[in-house]
Amino acid sequence: MNLDLTDEQQAVRRLVREFAQQEVRPVAEELDRTKSFPYEIVRKLGELGLMGIPYPEDYGGGGADSLSYAIAIEELARVDSSVAITVAAHTSLGTWPIYAFGSDEQKAEWLPRLCSGEQLAAFGLTEPEAGSDAGNTRTRARSENGHWVINGAKQFITNAGTDISGCVTITARTGDDEISNILVPNGTPGYEVGEAYRKMGWNASDTRPLAFEDCRVPEANLVGRRGHGFRQFLQTLDGGRIGVSAMGVGLAQGALDEALEYARERSAFGQPISKFQAIQAKLADLSTEIEAARLLTYKAALEKDAGKSFSLSAAQAKLKTGRLAVRASEEAVQIHGGYGYIEEYPVCRFYRDAKILTIGEGTDEVQQMVIARALGA
Repeated sequence: MNLDLTDEQQAVRRLVREFAQQEVRPVAEELDRTKSFPYEIVRKLGELGLMGIPYPEDYGGGGADSLSYAIAIEELARVDSSVAITVAAHTSLGTWPIYAFGSDEQKAEWLPRLCSGEQLAAFGLTEPEAGSDAGNTRTRARSENGHWVINGAKQFITNAGTDISGCVTITARTGDDEISNILVPNGTPGYEVGEAYRKMGWNASDTRPLAFEDCRVPEANLVGRRGHGFRQFLQTLDGGRIGVSAMGVGLAQGALDEALEYARERSAFGQPISKFQAIQAKLADLSTEIEAARLLTYKAALEKDAGKSFSLSAAQAKLKTGRLAVRASEEAVQIHGGYGYIEEYPVCRFYRDAKILTIGEGTDEVQQMVIARALGA
């Protein structure tokens, strides 16, 4: 497996790194503190073609591969996880089911506006009784006079409640033993978006509960074949784990960047603390683990691009990078000492943002289950 980046992939890294440093970094702390959605940043990302990186140019996408997408998410998360998850959830969860399973009409209607960033897409899977046990979907949709009539609720949904949210693809039980995916445009009567959650981290991203009460959409809004929803959302989650793994790598790298810079500047006992063996050991261990996690994430992306099975690699990457992000941000706070506990220092935000990476897109325990099954346990 060739892990050398192509010229195009290196160009994506340079572009996104420069954007993150110039456009995201100066406002990240304020957006987090005020819990403000980054509308202007999303608009600029759309103009750069970064809201539809892995989708064909025919639909307004970037025509790039999954590895380029992972690199872009990594570079955004290196500076701010709220922006990174906004792009990741839109791209690999919201847009993917329409591209992978949607009809030609659905693709023509939605993909151009989603790839341009004109509108955001969301994916509605999680429910009060269906989180890790995703097959326990309680939301129901019955066929009636050419429409699906939807009743139920979703929770912890990203990108559904912004001023530019366009649609959500939800899982619903369309029969006693079948789950299907249905596309619901924002503004559809009977579809209500709840108040934003008060969260520990990712404060500048949009996360809300959704409610459906006799919500009617045309039968043509069925995404893919009826009864194939379970299989579809498992494939969607596999791809989504590549994006979330890239977020873990980026956050860990950003924490290391901040810790190294601070350790070089902070003096104690007559020398920079970066000269002390205890600090050097922390920095060296983190650097090594981050590189290993990065390669595992890239491996999953390369397997996807090659058309190979990547479920195992994606689960392994997700498990590794989430835990690493928590550890790296904690160590970065420790290296900063008291300043690490102050909100104006990025590592404080990184520490709050990291924990969700061991929960969202499948908990660590779910990843362990997926990995164990793949091993034949």
